[in-house]
Amino acid sequence: MSLMGALNSAISSLYAQSQALSNISDNLANSETTAYKTTSTSFSSLVAGSGSSSSGGVTATSTSNVTEQGLLVASSSATDLAIEGDGFFVVSNSVENGASYYTRNGEFEVDSNGYLTNNGYYLMGWETDADGNVIGGTSENSLTAIDIDSVQSSVDATSEVEIQANLPADAEVGDTFETTFEVYDSLGTSATVTVNWEKTAENTWEMSFDDPTLSSTGDIIGTSSTASIEISFNEDGTLASTDPDPAEFSITGWTTGAADSTISLDLGTIGDTDGLTQYASDSDDPNIEVQSITQDGLAYGSLSSVEISDDGSVTAFFDNGEERVIYKIPVATFGNANGLTEKSDGVYARSSASGNSTLHQAGEGGAGTINGGWLEASTTDTSEEFSKMLTAQQAYSASSQIMSTASDMFNTLLDAVR
Repeated sequence: MSLMGALNSAISSLYAQSQALSNISDNLANSETTAYKTTSTSFSSLVAGSGSSSSGGVTATSTSNVTEQGLLVASSSATDLAIEGDGFFVVSNSVENGASYYTRNGEFEVDSNGYLTNNGYYLMGWETDADGNVIGGTSENSLTAIDIDSVQSSVDATSEVEIQANLPADAEVGDTFETTFEVYDSLGTSATVTVNWEKTAENTWEMSFDDPTLSSTGDIIGTSSTASIEISFNEDGTLASTDPDPAEFSITGWTTGAADSTISLDLGTIGDTDGLTQYASDSDDPNIEVQSITQDGLAYGSLSSVEISDDGSVTAFFDNGEERVIYKIPVATFGNANGLTEKSDGVYARSSASGNSTLHQAGEGGAGTINGGWLEASTTDTSEEFSKMLTAQQAYSASSQIMSTASDMFNTLLDAVR
């Protein structure tokens, strides 16, 4: 190798180590960047020419470690997401007809329009039906920007009331008592129904209903159009029968404009103590002891929070107690994820090297699971990067020394011919 070959080798080394230092610098700068993937530098030998005139050198190639798993760190935000395992979130640069990109950076937040966004990219998901099943298919074309504000609460009319209570066995025949329970009409209006309990014979009671009243004002807003229900008990205090069986009552003529209501009454299992019972109260002033009264109706509610489970289900919680799955967040995988084209903000684009994406429900088909309320940390190991930096510095210094030595040798040669 000639002196010129030595200079060429040294120059290639200086360039390669500069590239390595640049990658190290990027890695250290992003040591706290969510889901950042380090870039490694690979070195390859370079030979130019042949025989005694050949000269050596080195080339450097940058490699993104996109598939490397970062440590998961707990977050205080329910909309922060992390993937544990393979795959990426699908995001778009536009709400409608935008290009698809991919990221592991799950720092999503709800913007002023209700969309889950991260640095201007919209998180994409599949819409679901009332049972949480994906509608419209599971292809990338079926994805839509997740819009939390578009979700509205549903209203359910009361269809069943479950009563657990003890009627005092030591009450006198002809004694009457009152209890109340809440019901909702088909428009979500809350009404109060008063139940009258009268002991008509030993082990026998009669249950009747007053007209429903508006819970807020006490005004009558409908008509209880049900005859009395006769309730009989066994000698051991358990429920013996109801007449009619099954027990139910109806409300007609809602002044709210709602549809008529037919409400099933769950008074317990015949021969059991899981509903109505009749035991002595051991009191000078016996009364009905109500353990619980539950009903299945719902008023209109406002969205109070969202949660995201490990299968990608986005569950909306409303202040009326309703909860339901509104979206499914898919996980995209690639045949060669390290071949993705890196963009700013931890976002990647498809390339010919990566191939097309395949969408999975989280946790299925080799895709990772989604952790709501967690973030993936940077994969930068600062101690390792400092070690690489020292190595690059020493190699760079050695190469510069070669150039200095070659320069001295050229000067010696020039001095010899002067």
